[in-house]
Amino acid sequence: MILCCGEALIDMIPSPTVEGGRDGFVPHSGGAVFNTAIALGRLGVQTGMVTGLSTDMFGQQLSDALRASHVDTTRAIRSDRPTTLAFVKLTDGHATYSFFDENTAGRMIGPEDLPQLSDDVSALFFGGISLAVEPCADTYAALMERGGATRAVMMDPNIRPSFIKDVERYRDRLAQMLRLTDIVKVSDEDLNWIYPGPKSLQAKLDAIRAAGPRLVVLTRGSEGATAYLSDGTAVSIGAEKVTVVDTVGAGDTFNAGVMASLSEQGLLTKAGLAEVTPDQMHKALTLAAGAAAITVSRAGANPPWREEL
Repeated sequence: MILCCGEALIDMIPSPTVEGGRDGFVPHSGGAVFNTAIALGRLGVQTGMVTGLSTDMFGQQLSDALRASHVDTTRAIRSDRPTTLAFVKLTDGHATYSFFDENTAGRMIGPEDLPQLSDDVSALFFGGISLAVEPCADTYAALMERGGATRAVMMDPNIRPSFIKDVERYRDRLAQMLRLTDIVKVSDEDLNWIYPGPKSLQAKLDAIRAAGPRLVVLTRGSEGATAYLSDGTAVSIGAEKVTVVDTVGAGDTFNAGVMASLSEQGLLTKAGLAEVTPDQMHKALTLAAGAAAITVSRAGANPPWREEL
């Protein structure tokens, strides 16, 4: 089982009202780690999620959505705190967010709330805003420390500077987590934030590889993605050409595609990831790009089912 560890929240998406002239907001289940879990479940991978879920109506909506995509919710941490809400503004298909996250069920989980990881959990995924806001960020770091030494770990920091209140504390946490990470997915913007300064992109890629990950996947939006293997070999793939409705959930779906393919190939273990060949990585990137292309071709974070690929 791949266990996705991080935020599940409600995206409030603008939608025209019957009166016309102004938009209302419709609640959609979302969150970067939630989206990756949904995508994995739809791709046919045994998937579970560790997250803080509210007992309110939005928490129930999130729980129902996970189960509908075959994601196990037995490890979710439930409380009567409210659900995180993210109000979305779409401009030419690109989303910006206003978050309401204080004292929420997802944010306020502590290490004492974490479930025990059973032997059927073979891989862990971390990412999103849950790595930037406290106390949950420290809780997820503790979970990686507890369970990541013997399990394959993938992380997508998806850095959003506006969420980071204490930059040095965040950098320290990220460095600690990178040490246990086997696969990290980053954009060039992520790399430039992690390693500010005039160094070349290649130098920054070398630095993040030296920090711990065996595989580094650099995404470049419409220009595709490149994976750097443990020996430094680069494997690239172009993005599929589709009509883009919006980009919500594209990167999250891509993460799921990489993990799903590596899992199917029997490589989603610490030992397996150290020996991935260029052909095997190309196969993983191909599935990831194909799944992400379907997600961007329709509104919202709506990853494909396996039969759609």
